[in-house]
Amino acid sequence: MRNVVFVAPFPLDTTLRFARAAAALGDVRMLGIMQEAPRGGDAGLFADLVTVSDGLDAGQLVAAARVLERRHGPIHRVLGILEALQVQLGEVRRALGVPGTSPETAELFRDKARMKDELGRHGLPCARHRLLRSWHDAEALIAEVGLPVVLKPPAGMGCKATWRVRSVDELRAALAAIHASPDNPALAEELLVGREHSFETVTIGGQVRFHSLSRYYPTPLEVMETPWIQWVCVLPRDISGPAWADAVELGVRAVTALGLDTGFTHMEWFRRDDGSLAIGEIAARPPGAHIVRMTGLAHDADMYRAWARAVVDDAFDGPFVRRYAVGCAYLRGVGRGRVLRVTGVDRAQELVGRLVVEARLPEPGAQRSDSYEGDGHVIVRDPDTEVVTAAMKTIIETIQVQYG
Repeated sequence: MRNVVFVAPFPLDTTLRFARAAAALGDVRMLGIMQEAPRGGDAGLFADLVTVSDGLDAGQLVAAARVLERRHGPIHRVLGILEALQVQLGEVRRALGVPGTSPETAELFRDKARMKDELGRHGLPCARHRLLRSWHDAEALIAEVGLPVVLKPPAGMGCKATWRVRSVDELRAALAAIHASPDNPALAEELLVGREHSFETVTIGGQVRFHSLSRYYPTPLEVMETPWIQWVCVLPRDISGPAWADAVELGVRAVTALGLDTGFTHMEWFRRDDGSLAIGEIAARPPGAHIVRMTGLAHDADMYRAWARAVVDDAFDGPFVRRYAVGCAYLRGVGRGRVLRVTGVDRAQELVGRLVVEARLPEPGAQRSDSYEGDGHVIVRDPDTEVVTAAMKTIIETIQVQYG
């Protein structure tokens, strides 16, 4: 029986989908390390679970893994899907002699400045950037790339704590607010302008065995800056033609350059108006925002199982045929406070209900989310990409969320 440890601070459903997939593999004893134990139907997911006070603390995770090792024998794999955990998981693997991504490789994906330096060293296009430890660094960046720039933590993720800075005064204020210093630098980059996309892979033994692409409408940064915008992500059906060939090559080269051996990756990239490409960033983890689910729907495949097969068994069950275009609309609206009502649902059902494969509507009374993923979502599927794109437009123009 192979002992597989799954690490997550909290037992969220979107996280436990991956743990369930790993537990369903043959000859696996699922062990857990969490701050909170799962309840309800997932209470029996783990054969044994150790709770810790801080699920992101490497020392506590190593100690908990050693407890599980003493109880059950050698550990086969140490897994987790959260970006903020990847370096610590590498440290646990090293401490226990478990195969998998090292802390150094994980750090190369996690530290966005080092990542871009390494990608640039391999000749891959990225946003020009600089770590700002002082105002002198800020002046040097402005002289190189001009304004506006994007300011973020070096280990940020998902547009959290990310700002568009349009003027010198705004930059001074932002650096003061986050207390940028030699010990606490901020990452500043040129603002990439163009159509934003994602690129996902399943990589095994350093070889990309599967890839997928999506298109964002509009960019997540624009959505964060404009709270009423309902974001949309579309996976086009056909990504095999010349229109996508340069992006596929870029994504594969990025994974290779950063040295990932086995796992899922999620890269965000831009196609500028002149047709050139630039990498925003890449993470050594599965994508969020329901993209794993959408990818499975596009290929009639269980991508949660595909992740588990890759990271537990070093195996891939593909190739998967891309049969559908898939889109997801992320529902939110104008206002603050709690969800008061959701309107237009019946009309949207009349117009595009036949295409809907999954929906979770915002719940009245729920506190408004500060994420660009909003308070609910609708996923549609059809063989025709234009049909899916039109359905996304219908949904975000018809369904309205009101807060108060």
